[in-house]
Amino acid sequence: MKRTVIIDSFPESAQRYTASYAVVAVDVIRATTTITTGVSLGKSIYPARTSDEAFIIASKLKDPVMMGELGGNMPFGFTITNSPVQINSMPGTEHPIVFVSSSGTQLIVNASGAKAVYTACLRNFTALANYMSGRHERVAVIGAGTRGQFRREDQIGCAWLAERLMWAGYSPENMETAEYVRRWSGADLNVIRDGKSARYLMNSGQAGDLEFVLSHIDDLATVPVLVNGRIENAA
Repeated sequence: MKRTVIIDSFPESAQRYTASYAVVAVDVIRATTTITTGVSLGKSIYPARTSDEAFIIASKLKDPVMMGELGGNMPFGFTITNSPVQINSMPGTEHPIVFVSSSGTQLIVNASGAKAVYTACLRNFTALANYMSGRHERVAVIGAGTRGQFRREDQIGCAWLAERLMWAGYSPENMETAEYVRRWSGADLNVIRDGKSARYLMNSGQAGDLEFVLSHIDDLATVPVLVNGRIENAA
């Protein structure tokens, strides 16, 4: 069977791929960068679509940490916002993390039931492509999107992963996928600084997260995969 890859966007798109694809969720600023960083440190992360769902998950865990944001605001009862910088500095691995975000975790949970569900960011696209190659015939790489837009940082994350899969013999399923790869191949990541997501971080006093994203490129061998509601390292 021919191996193929397709790029799509937004959480609601995930369900069209659950029957026959492995799905990769990409939310570079910031959910999948936060998740991938946490998993690389041995932390257990449980994604949720909403804060209500997060508290239901937390009720079944021992001493969980509530982490995340919705619409840019940390939900009531949470202790840490969606931040790769903060999860990178959290000590220990004994406390499970229940994590919610505006788009990224919705995409991950919506993809439940797919052949496999992975998370990718600019830190692990090569490692993930190498791991997936040969394991899955069809791969859907989906950008989470923000406020109805397929933001440039997610386009780059999706394109770089799809490009690595194409190097391994995968074919783009449509012209849009091929165009994303062509457009962003070898892109200067400083273009992310001019995007709306970067401006939001700068204007909201969270520039450290932006610098973290842009200074940690392809530096992890981590392969975060969703297993029974928990994201763990498959590598």
